[in-house]
Amino acid sequence: MRIGLVTGPWIPVPPATYGGTERVVDTLARGFADAGHEVLLAAPADSTCPVQLVAGMRPTDYGGLGTTLSELSHVVRAYEELQEVDIIHDHTLAGPLYLHRPGGVPVATTIHGPIHAQAVDIYRAAARKGAVIAISRDQALSAPEVPVTRVIHHGMDLSAVPVGTGSGGYLCFVGRSCPDKGLLEAITIARQAGLHLKIAVKMREPEEVRYFREVIEPMLGPNEDFVGEVDDAKKYRLMGEAIAFLNPIQWAEPFGLVMIEALATGTPVIGTAIGSAPEIVDHGRTGFLATTAELAALVPAVAALDRAACRKDVEDRFSAQRMVAKHLELYGQLIEGRLAPGVPHH
Repeated sequence: MRIGLVTGPWIPVPPATYGGTERVVDTLARGFADAGHEVLLAAPADSTCPVQLVAGMRPTDYGGLGTTLSELSHVVRAYEELQEVDIIHDHTLAGPLYLHRPGGVPVATTIHGPIHAQAVDIYRAAARKGAVIAISRDQALSAPEVPVTRVIHHGMDLSAVPVGTGSGGYLCFVGRSCPDKGLLEAITIARQAGLHLKIAVKMREPEEVRYFREVIEPMLGPNEDFVGEVDDAKKYRLMGEAIAFLNPIQWAEPFGLVMIEALATGTPVIGTAIGSAPEIVDHGRTGFLATTAELAALVPAVAALDRAACRKDVEDRFSAQRMVAKHLELYGQLIEGRLAPGVPHH
């Protein structure tokens, strides 16, 4: 199979630090190549994923983050170079609506974000001409008017993720500096539980910096250790030595990749029971899910959880191999014409 993958222009593949979508695409690209397929990746030119990069792409456009002009220019260049593939899996928002896609080549797209009202319009249109993949059942159910072809949970490569001991004596939080991720709530939970909190956050965009400076920074005291944005090795070490990973999200997150990362290090997750969390955390076995107000009282109970079971659950349900196999199965059905666009098959 000759597989074309398209990502946005704003983060290289793989990302150096933050970048959930790009991390997933990197895992897919490597997995497809390992399975013997030819992969063409349309990503920023400075990407380092070890597959064939599409020629003519521009370097990472950090300054154009989120802009339509930046994404559309990137998409046009990508599709010009993906004329001779068997299938295109597009991870951008605009790409699946591009008019000049190669004739006869099926296009799949993954919904990586929440399905807001405007997103419903976009993905309903995309579904008329291709397959739409949701990343959790909760995400798919949030917009029943979008014809989702398949629900495929994210997976991760576990080969570089060590299992920690959980002996650090602290709780940890890893995420983005914004109200939705629940950092403010994590600080309160750690204090109520009487445990130190280590904080690693992405803080690049103006609104992220503003939230941190105006809301979080004034809250920080001797109970918190702010470590900033970390690379994978430091992140897994931080997670692996924690007693528990706090994930008190305040929104229906479509898929919390950070939760399976924590579980992969053997660290149980304590979080709110919203969004995709109930599909990821096995309550009472790999962590605890409850309302924000109830979470601090659950912290002592993680001592009785089996860290090996946390890792095993990721190996069984969220491995890169499983994610790759599910995508290849879908690609084969699309190429053979066995799935009609706009018809749910999940």
